[in-house]
Amino acid sequence: MAGPRLRTRVRASAISENGIEHIVYIQFDNVHLRRDNPNVPSDLEQMPNLLNFLEDKGTLFTDHHTPLISHTAVDIVTSLTGVYGDKFGVPIGNSFGFGPNGVTFPSSFTYWTDVLSDGLPEMLDKRGKNAPAPWVPFTRAGCDYGAFSTANIEFENIPGDVETVFGKNSPQAMFAEQNHTLAVADYEGIIIHCAQGSALCAQNSAPDILKDEPGGYTGFTALYGNANVQPQISPSGPVKDLDGNVIADSEGNPGFPGFDPTPAQTLGYLAKMLEAGVPVVTGYIEDAHDNNQQALSGVDPNEVAFFGPGEAGYVKTLAAFDKAFGQFFARLAKDGITKENTLFIITADENDHFVGGPPSPAGCDGITTPCTYAKKGEINNILDSVIATEFAIRHRSRSISTRRRPSTSTAIPARPTPRPASSSAMWERRAASTRSTDQTATPTN
Repeated sequence: MAGPRLRTRVRASAISENGIEHIVYIQFDNVHLRRDNPNVPSDLEQMPNLLNFLEDKGTLFTDHHTPLISHTAVDIVTSLTGVYGDKFGVPIGNSFGFGPNGVTFPSSFTYWTDVLSDGLPEMLDKRGKNAPAPWVPFTRAGCDYGAFSTANIEFENIPGDVETVFGKNSPQAMFAEQNHTLAVADYEGIIIHCAQGSALCAQNSAPDILKDEPGGYTGFTALYGNANVQPQISPSGPVKDLDGNVIADSEGNPGFPGFDPTPAQTLGYLAKMLEAGVPVVTGYIEDAHDNNQQALSGVDPNEVAFFGPGEAGYVKTLAAFDKAFGQFFARLAKDGITKENTLFIITADENDHFVGGPPSPAGCDGITTPCTYAKKGEINNILDSVIATEFAIRHRSRSISTRRRPSTSTAIPARPTPRPASSSAMWERRAASTRSTDQTATPTN
């Protein structure tokens, strides 16, 4: 599975003093270091190829806190930017209440420059302008920046994002309108943001427009979607996953497989980008606890939607994850991309944990004895009520104004009254310190 010798290297100006020549950023959806069931090895324990890689000369942070409200879109962008959602305009995920004439719930998954109905960018900073984009420091330093299925830095919605970048009357937009499924495979979820003068982006690229970027951002381009990326990084044919399968959608169209990619797909595409000379790459990997792929779990998703710790499909899925990371690290090592010259950043969003009844049989470990669960579900809380109960206070239902536009709140249609910073901070601290349980969680499976 070794790829060809790297065609380019990071420009000298972009190589750090400690010899780092590549950055590989991998974003999991819900992967746990600690055990949900004390008898069942945790997610990382069941992926020794990854865990051993992290522990060998790496730094493993175990005190990692996700933003409130903890959900995929906000968590991923927080990790990419280093600031919480209220600083980039999306305080709530994966959708948020928006007024002023009644509440709608636009998705928190959006391309970076998309605009909401009030005429302002969804990714909005304290200036009331488009928030600074996370790829800019790298492209300014001379590094191409590739992404696969990573929230909000490549096209998320077709045809809207195609229209935003190429124009409503462009050939690309008309194609997307007439061929939605194929356009998703061609344009969604994959991108390379290009450094100025990048040889890789000499063909197939289009302007990478960030009108509000601090310090300006002109003369930069991007390769939007697999239709434009694949010919540059894999001119001989479609990009393949780590097992040699063409990366394609559910109908067999080569390109983006959807926003629940397997590790073999994500890591395969990132490896191909790195081998083509893209020094900075980021990719997202699906949640192992959700039964997204019958090919991995061996279980029909129509029968079992998600897994508890130690269930047979859960263990089989994590085994596939572990295999993919072993293949990925071995392939990169043959390419000369190692821990000595590459910064690997691997993180997870949400930190959801299992809610359900006791496992059967008692003492099952999932490895030698599979677990089953009669109850699996979720806990829904009204946060004001939880705070009032736990802190013995009366807490009026009020919105928290976290965005510089009318009536942005969790779900309240009235125009919010600005609150003192100390009041908002107190609310946040109380929310973060709540401990709620619900012994009557409704089974959903």
